[in-house]
Amino acid sequence: MAAKHRLQRLQRLEKVRAIAKQNAAREAAAAESTLSQLEMLAARTGQLMADYSARRGASDGAELRQFGAFRAGLQGVSEATSADALRARHLADHKLLALAAAERARQAVEDRAMRETESIARGSVEPVLAGRRTAIGTPLE
Repeated sequence: MAAKHRLQRLQRLEKVRAIAKQNAAREAAAAESTLSQLEMLAARTGQLMADYSARRGASDGAELRQFGAFRAGLQGVSEATSADALRARHLADHKLLALAAAERARQAVEDRAMRETESIARGSVEPVLAGRRTAIGTPLE
């Protein structure tokens, strides 16, 4: 009876671990999606920066000053976007590690439940090995 209760507890724990793994997978997918979007945005702002850096032909000083201010602002956006993409990369890596840990935990519980099921099927729980006294000397011991 105790073995069946252990098995039920392990099966409930396995379900909990499977849900935790699903949550970790969902979070990892969201982090990867955010990373992908930020990397595309960083590439686009970098391309815009390169395009505007190559432009020439300002007609007067005011236009040149305005163009320089725009490029400086665009460079700030490009740098901020690149930094955001780097932070998103670290977060995505962390989420993938958490997903792997959740899978290992779920697998460990699944293995324990399988061993418990096999033990019940054999009809016995593995015995506890206790120390055994051996007689020394006389038959009265």
